[in-house]
Amino acid sequence: MLSVQDILETNRMIEENKLDVRTITMGISLRDCAHPEVKTFCNNIYDKITRTAEHLVATGEDIEAEYGIPIINKRISVTPIAIAAESCRTDSFLPVAEAMDAAAKAVGVNFIGGFSALVEKGFTKGDRVLISSIPEALAKTERVCSSINLASTKAGINMDCVQEMGEIIKKAAELTADSDAIACAKLVVFANVPEDNPFMAGAFHGVGEGENTINVGVSGPGVVKRALEDVKGQNFGAVAETIKRTAFKITRVGQLVAQEASRRLGVPFGIIDLSLAPTPAVGDSVAHILEEMGIESCGAPGTTAALALLNDAVKKGGLMASSFVGGLSGAFIPVSEDAGMIAAVECGSLTLEKLEAMTCVCSVGLDMIAVPGDISAATISAIIADEAAIGMINNKTTAVRIIPVPGKKVGDQVNFGGLLGHSPILQVNKFKPDAFIARGGRIPAPLRSLTN
Repeated sequence: MLSVQDILETNRMIEENKLDVRTITMGISLRDCAHPEVKTFCNNIYDKITRTAEHLVATGEDIEAEYGIPIINKRISVTPIAIAAESCRTDSFLPVAEAMDAAAKAVGVNFIGGFSALVEKGFTKGDRVLISSIPEALAKTERVCSSINLASTKAGINMDCVQEMGEIIKKAAELTADSDAIACAKLVVFANVPEDNPFMAGAFHGVGEGENTINVGVSGPGVVKRALEDVKGQNFGAVAETIKRTAFKITRVGQLVAQEASRRLGVPFGIIDLSLAPTPAVGDSVAHILEEMGIESCGAPGTTAALALLNDAVKKGGLMASSFVGGLSGAFIPVSEDAGMIAAVECGSLTLEKLEAMTCVCSVGLDMIAVPGDISAATISAIIADEAAIGMINNKTTAVRIIPVPGKKVGDQVNFGGLLGHSPILQVNKFKPDAFIARGGRIPAPLRSLTN
């Protein structure tokens, strides 16, 4: 039973500390839409998406108004298109992306994810068509998001795909050069991808999911930062306990929204993703949480340890608040989307190398990293390979969302707008990995993959 104090505290978290539900994401299976004619397939998926998600946005708005809880985004994820469209007789899935985009606009969601392929062990025909379609698909649509999983602890790293994705990212950047390579902000490359993630650009409706589902992603870095102000100078046990208790309260808000959305839409509840997802707004930063622990500026020595504590405590607190926690769950460090991260890059305390170290202990990986437009495809591939290796060896999700901005150099600024934020262009190591990337093949799975 909620006490008056609990209600007042929740109101204070919403009004003063930017607590919000970042997204309600409806997962929709497209497996029954398959058809060899691409036009028929596109019609099938448009009809199914618009029929199934017809009331998603209105329901989210009703819950937001009734409970006073901000719900920032309403989104859709679908079966990986490389699977759903495999039987289509076509050499391009651009029409499929356009149908997804049209359906997303028709129902009013912010983004639709699932222009995706799972290729950690190799390619099918559908995988190859999808990957080659990514640059044009993301350049010609507004709301479609794409993801590729090319590594896992069980399978190893598909280095042929690693090499190809460097080239795909470069091409996507070139096709949207007039909008600061925005297509790349809608593309993420994964290792150990979760199949129930509600956050973009990586969301898709996994093959083990049901017909449809409701997944909710919560946020609240500002709430955690404010709570830590009350334990200033106390030991790390007190810090961890404070974060756990705060994460519990944040997750209970998400649980309420998820259950209400599930009930009203008649769609099964899937998971709560209890990630701390920052925004460019002041007071909503993961970097500022780390600095509240005593780090002068995010990226300074001690940052990785502080982030490890934060990530672990968030998970422990959230798990006590919901029996169904999934997705990514932890702390995100997207540079352009976090006011504190942006400031840390600008003052020189946060570098690409330090960010890579931080990805060993955070929820995802190198996220929303703007780099010079003249970076080579091989260097992008090598950055992806490094992140995939961290994920594979440590049995965790890692990802790369990197944006080579044409015409920009180190120190320049790029502005993506909205939740995608803005960022300085980061310095990249000048030495070349071309011969390494050119080897191709597959890096074998580590010994720890043998868990049967």
